[in-house]
Amino acid sequence: MTKSYDVIIIGAGPGGMTAALYASRSNLSVLMVDRGIYGGQMNNTAEIENYPGYASILGPDLGEKMYQSATKFGAEYAYGSVLSVEDHGDYKTVHTDDGDYDAKAVVLATGAEHRKLGVQGEETYSGRGVSYCAVCDGAFFKDKEVVVIGGGDSAVEEGLYLTQLASKVTVIHRRDQLRAQKIMQNRAFANDKMNFVWNAQVEEIVGDDQVVTGVTYKDKETGELHTVPASGVFIYVGIEPMTSAFKDLGVLDEDGWVLTDDHTRTEVPGIFAVGDVRKKDLRQITTAVGEGGLAGQGVFNYIQALDDQKLSEHLVQ
Repeated sequence: MTKSYDVIIIGAGPGGMTAALYASRSNLSVLMVDRGIYGGQMNNTAEIENYPGYASILGPDLGEKMYQSATKFGAEYAYGSVLSVEDHGDYKTVHTDDGDYDAKAVVLATGAEHRKLGVQGEETYSGRGVSYCAVCDGAFFKDKEVVVIGGGDSAVEEGLYLTQLASKVTVIHRRDQLRAQKIMQNRAFANDKMNFVWNAQVEEIVGDDQVVTGVTYKDKETGELHTVPASGVFIYVGIEPMTSAFKDLGVLDEDGWVLTDDHTRTEVPGIFAVGDVRKKDLRQITTAVGEGGLAGQGVFNYIQALDDQKLSEHLVQ
């Protein structure tokens, strides 16, 4: 039998868990569905230093604290990979590999994932020198040498940010020119802390038993191998939203990001989106939490209006 809830939240990262907290505190029945353990990318973050209230906290520990808050008022949690979502107007059906669920409202909180280089050492040193977020982890490399891999807007912008912390930032790019906006290129070239390695194919991220020590690349013109010393490696070769299950809902842009208004509402009534899955500029725990609060309250308002409409129609009959 299909189980029914007031709201189903797809994804249990910081945004999804906050939405669950707010919705359940409003006395709504809530189900969070996630294909893995709650916490999302926080589980892959060794230390978080930019979340208010904590000078420093381990990512999994913050995820656990958020989960306890999210389920305190009755929100449930279930494992499952969401296959698709159907909109039936005043209710939605969420199809998973472990069964179907119905709900009056749905919150999309599946996040995004960084494209991987796929080279040796990337996975080994993830969280131990390899990062995909300078704002999150840059402070760990104060006065140290770091490498940025990529040549687009994100790579250059994050590289410029790192110059405020690191002693030297080396950008390794596979082409002979950057793809970033011209104004950002000009700023990067004018920055004494930034250095560039062109026509380079990254072969390996190297390190000792504990942390990263450098990046080995092949010169695409000569075929020679070189190693750039580095304590940190920041990879920016693209980011992809995890939205394939929502492709038929009509809420995605051409690149797969969920489009919402300032209140986290999509164009489909009753479907909201929070966190990294949204098309936005800053993807941080703090922004996801703020959006989760908006969505939780928005879901309550939507369901209240829906129930009022049904009652009005019943009275008219």
